[in-house]
Amino acid sequence: MDHLGIREFFYMGYCIGGCFAGKLLERAPQRVVAAVFCQTVGHRPENPTVMYRHSKDNWVPEFLQRRPEVTIDTIEKYLHNLYAVRPDFLYSVSRDFIKNCRTPILVLPDDVPGHPLQTSIDVASLAPNAEIAVFPWKEPEELRQRTINRVRSFLKAHVPNSALRRFAPAAQ
Repeated sequence: MDHLGIREFFYMGYCIGGCFAGKLLERAPQRVVAAVFCQTVGHRPENPTVMYRHSKDNWVPEFLQRRPEVTIDTIEKYLHNLYAVRPDFLYSVSRDFIKNCRTPILVLPDDVPGHPLQTSIDVASLAPNAEIAVFPWKEPEELRQRTINRVRSFLKAHVPNSALRRFAPAAQ
C-alpha cells in the first residue's frame, strides 16, 4: 500500500485471508479502516491437522510442480509455522488481540472443515466492533445478494471523513 501511496484502506480476506486480516490489524491498526473476514480459516480442536492435510493434498503438489526449486522441507516448515505454532481459533493472532481490536469487522461465516463456524462466531463475539452475517448466507440467491449489499453498506459506513472530503464535489 505504501508503494501505491495508500495510507488507509479496507481489507476483505477470504479463507486464509481472514488470518491475514487479523495480522494486518495487529501490525497496522491505524491503517486498516475496516475489515471483512469471509469464510475464514480457523483451528478445529476436534480435527487439529485438517488444514495441514488440506494444504498437502490440494495446493502443495501443483505448487511443487511449478516451483521445483522449493523443497518439501521448506513447505513442511511453512505449514508448521502457519498451522501449528499458534493453534488457537485464528492462526495469526490471539484471542486477546481480537478482544482488544477496535477496528470495525464484519464476519461472513462458513462451516466446512477448513472454515469452522465457531471461529467466525468467536471473532464476532470477541471483537468489540464486530458484526456477523447470517449463516448460511450464500444461498438462496436473494440472501447472497442481501449479504453483498450488507458488505457494501458496512464498508461505506466506515469510509473515513478525510476520504469523503477528498471525493466530494467542489463547492460552487
